[in-house]
Amino acid sequence: MAEDASVTKLSIEFWLNKALQWGQITTSESQQDVCLHLPELQEFLLQIYGALKHMNCTTAVREFPLIGQLLGRLCWNPFVIGHDECQKTLMWCLCCLYSGEPQNPVELKANSWIQSSLCHLLSLSGLGNSEADMNNFISALGFTSSDYYSKVVENVVLSLVTELKRNQFNGFNSQQSMSSRVTSLSLRCVPLITLLDITPLLEALLCYHGDGSQEVLHSEFLEVVNEAILQKKISLSESAVQQLWLRHLPSAEKAVLRNFESLMSGQARSLEEMECLIKTSLLPQAACHPAIFRIADEIFKNALLETDGALEVMTVMQVFTQCFVQAYRENNKQQRFPLKVYFPQIPYSLVMASLKRPSDLPASGLNQHLNHIVELLKATAEATGIGSCGDLFESWFLFIHFGEWADIAAEQLVVSEAESSDALLWLLAFYYNPSDENQQRTRTMVEARSVCNHLAILSRTAAISVADLQAAVSSKTNIRQPGTEHLVMHLLVSYLLFTTSGHMIAREFIAHFAATGSEIPEVSGLLTCTAHRLSQAGVKYQQTVKLVNDLLQILKYGV
Repeated sequence: MAEDASVTKLSIEFWLNKALQWGQITTSESQQDVCLHLPELQEFLLQIYGALKHMNCTTAVREFPLIGQLLGRLCWNPFVIGHDECQKTLMWCLCCLYSGEPQNPVELKANSWIQSSLCHLLSLSGLGNSEADMNNFISALGFTSSDYYSKVVENVVLSLVTELKRNQFNGFNSQQSMSSRVTSLSLRCVPLITLLDITPLLEALLCYHGDGSQEVLHSEFLEVVNEAILQKKISLSESAVQQLWLRHLPSAEKAVLRNFESLMSGQARSLEEMECLIKTSLLPQAACHPAIFRIADEIFKNALLETDGALEVMTVMQVFTQCFVQAYRENNKQQRFPLKVYFPQIPYSLVMASLKRPSDLPASGLNQHLNHIVELLKATAEATGIGSCGDLFESWFLFIHFGEWADIAAEQLVVSEAESSDALLWLLAFYYNPSDENQQRTRTMVEARSVCNHLAILSRTAAISVADLQAAVSSKTNIRQPGTEHLVMHLLVSYLLFTTSGHMIAREFIAHFAATGSEIPEVSGLLTCTAHRLSQAGVKYQQTVKLVNDLLQILKYGV
């Protein structure tokens, strides 16, 4: 590594000597020497860029003391910057040295010099290299040469933004067509992406649409802007970000994957934090356009299939759906797309039933609405013929989006003796294992019914023990299907939270469970989802939310 650095320093000295010689250009021989060395210089600049992009300004100056002098001389050599690739790479190198948050006088001074150099390169890239063009442009802006370099970026950006909005460029390489000029401008912005002054131009480019059907912004520009957004190096308006993802769907896919990975890695410790991460990503707002929604939905679908319906994936998907639905309902700035566009393969009646907010229904109406959902799902599950399996999966996938209804079904099963209990058991059995055939689902429901009956007996018992509760939910067969295990665990957690006897034994049972149980992540997930749901219902469930938080502390710390 040290040897590579030594070679680089020697190379910098070599090219600095060349730049000093070229600075005294007076003969055609010296001009020819510049042109002869341009390919080698371009290769060297790419090597320098590769090293600089991993350093900050202070480190770069310490590692390569002559780097500033070399880049500065090259920026003002007309033969060097007349070579498009050299000019672009010089911009990249300068941007690597630019400090977004300067920490010392060296970085402050470097920023001022870098800005002047970039102004120089940017103005030339737009106006041509003749001195007359430069003087005319400076005069048109109303500046003198003494203050030009401190103001030129702001004015060039403003000028370009104005011309973009007018759908014309009056002086920007007028020989080119409008679309090719916009493409060229977007590419020239690539090395300047993280400069704060360039933000209005980035937004204007992203919101610009030409007359043709082909994309006019360079793909490299779109990719670099997206990466800068995801790394939080730049902050753009919500509309600009949405336009970026709509005109470059691979960027939208990358944004969804990056957000999904961060949520699955445990960066969010609660559903509130998960919700905050999702909203600040701007993805729910962008998903109000069906094209973005379908990208996110396809990623969730693949994740569910690859993990056999992992509860962690379900949870992320359900929180994302809640954020999307909220954004959709608040989206009054433009005409909404009809809801059936987001779920084109699902019966519209099932979509509307799933989207219904539980808070909009009276307590007495919850069972009736759950029965309605069951009827709609059963119609799909019991259908036969070509495509019925696909329809069944799509209906289950829709129901997973709105897992809140499964939570309410489990709650209703332990707090009431409703006539619809068979329907609610069917709903939970379907939720945890949609691929079960009727016979297998019936066995699951029989076992779940037995657990419900035992829990009902315990709820009427004056005092119960941990052993009593364990006996009530233990398997009466040698082996339980995974879906049945999840269903029983869901009923157990609902019993602890929504019955008086459950409240009395909850802390002791969870403490015992934390010491011996292997399904802690599952129980923790169920508790977290329940707390999130109840906290939105107001003071009615304040005591239950406090209990949930206590139980989560016991699971996490054992106390």
